[in-house]
Amino acid sequence: MHVRIVDPSAYTPPYDHALCAALARAGDDVILVTSDFPYGEVPEPDGYAVERGFYRRALGPAGSRVRQLTKLPQHPCDMWRLARSSRAADVVHFQWLPLQAVDLRLLGPRSPLPWRGPLVLTAHDVLPREAAPGQRDAQRRLYARMDAVIVHSRHGRDRLVDDLGVPDAKVHLIPHGAFAHLTELEPAPLPDELATTPPGRPVVLLFGLIRPYKGLDVLLEAWRALAAEGDPGADLWVVGLPKTDIAALRQDAPPSVRFVDRFVSDAETAAVFRRADVVVLPYREIDQSGVLFTALAFGRAMVLSDVGGFPEVAAEGAAELVPAGQAGALAATLRAVLDDAARRDALADRSAALAAGPYSWDAIAAAHQRVYASLADGSD
Repeated sequence: MHVRIVDPSAYTPPYDHALCAALARAGDDVILVTSDFPYGEVPEPDGYAVERGFYRRALGPAGSRVRQLTKLPQHPCDMWRLARSSRAADVVHFQWLPLQAVDLRLLGPRSPLPWRGPLVLTAHDVLPREAAPGQRDAQRRLYARMDAVIVHSRHGRDRLVDDLGVPDAKVHLIPHGAFAHLTELEPAPLPDELATTPPGRPVVLLFGLIRPYKGLDVLLEAWRALAAEGDPGADLWVVGLPKTDIAALRQDAPPSVRFVDRFVSDAETAAVFRRADVVVLPYREIDQSGVLFTALAFGRAMVLSDVGGFPEVAAEGAAELVPAGQAGALAATLRAVLDDAARRDALADRSAALAAGPYSWDAIAAAHQRVYASLADGSD
């Protein structure tokens, strides 16, 4: 089967790579259509082809207003080129549609573009966060245009079907996969910012882009509570590029908190996760998280807030749950996990087992192939 995986703005290169490589291993002819990733290197293609089909004339630094403005006028032409080049594809599978209102016109029933064959969209976020006016309504209408929608959790499926009215038969629950390719990278040094953590000292890790909904403020409040009792017996690492101002949070952080407030490479990511003992995700809201599935791949114990699809992973025995936004409960759970090596090891072992089993990319690819086949033969 000829499959085109499309991520116009290169929002999720690790996910794109893992899915494309797994589909290729399973025998599909796969092309990833995307744009340059402005923050750093991306995984090398493994059995699939890559087309830099979007935003080839984008200007300005990553995340800048200039870059956003120069991408906007290119988008319709790039989508037209995608539609024309995809006429021989069996399925076009969008990972993201970044300009919902524009994409609705380009994909809708009156679209001037020559789309052929089924279209699929993965609902990584069921509705956009920090949305511009009209963005969420356009996202709802895009779901109606798709022949199939893939979502990563039962929570997300319920939102699509019950809240947004997407027909149940159109929604397919396929879990996110564990990023095992990161575990295969050559060992690399830790970022210099983390060198002050003594060897052997336990590490609690918060990883990924720092946004308000991810609860860094709640985590630091919990860590201050632990530090108020004396040495917390561990270091907290906060690793990821801030998308919000964290200057005040940094200033009030205890000495045992280390910050790496920048984009980190895959090699650095692997080094950080190899060193971590506990991964904490104190999110206020989420559908599902690639950070969680990185922690699974590295077989790490986790502490998660009870939002989105997180309870579904915790129910498998890989994480402890805490109520979202409650720093006291988070502090108590972190203390319990840090003090109980046997419990920590049990959570870690279960994470590794899930990564090798139901959350392996070969299993994820097989589930995608079943969806694609149902669309190709008209049974969906």
